[in-house]
Amino acid sequence: MSVRKSSGNSRRILASVGVIGALGILGGVGTYSAFTSTVTAGPQTVSSDTLSLTASGSTFATTAAGIVPGDTIDRQVTLTNGGSAFGSIDFASTAATSSLLDTDATNGLQMQVDKCSVAWTGAAGSALTCGGTTTTVIPSGRVAPRAVTGVTGLSALSASGVDYLRVRLTLPSTADNNFQGKTSVISYTVTGNQRTAGNR
Repeated sequence: MSVRKSSGNSRRILASVGVIGALGILGGVGTYSAFTSTVTAGPQTVSSDTLSLTASGSTFATTAAGIVPGDTIDRQVTLTNGGSAFGSIDFASTAATSSLLDTDATNGLQMQVDKCSVAWTGAAGSALTCGGTTTTVIPSGRVAPRAVTGVTGLSALSASGVDYLRVRLTLPSTADNNFQGKTSVISYTVTGNQRTAGNR
């Protein structure tokens, strides 16, 4: 009788252990499960702007020699915007080789930049003429050093815009004998600046 009772208790103990083990497995499953929700937006394309400013048909490389007081020197260039719109365009001139011709702001070379609504006519060494409408974009002033920020009236501010420009240098009639035998080499730089940054 003692043996049978012992056997019955063993079966009950084993059954209890089996129930506890099953509950442990269920508890483990509950620990690692969770609700999820996923959504995908896009794709979003981002591209950078392109700024392109070119000068063509320039006659600036033609030397102007033997000038005297009262002479004018005309040179032309076509300015083209081959990219997006600019926020502003700046102009600068410097003297790579300097002399009294550029250091004397009053009696030295004076520069003015004009634009024509059509291409200028005339060759280097002769006066250029405009068959359309002429607009002054940079007024007369010393040739160099000179910096003009935010030049107005230029079509090249807009995409595909084209400007026909004439740079005219004049040696004033007030230039005296001190200006004889002088040489200056003038360089010009036109810079297109991006628009104001903002939210796109």
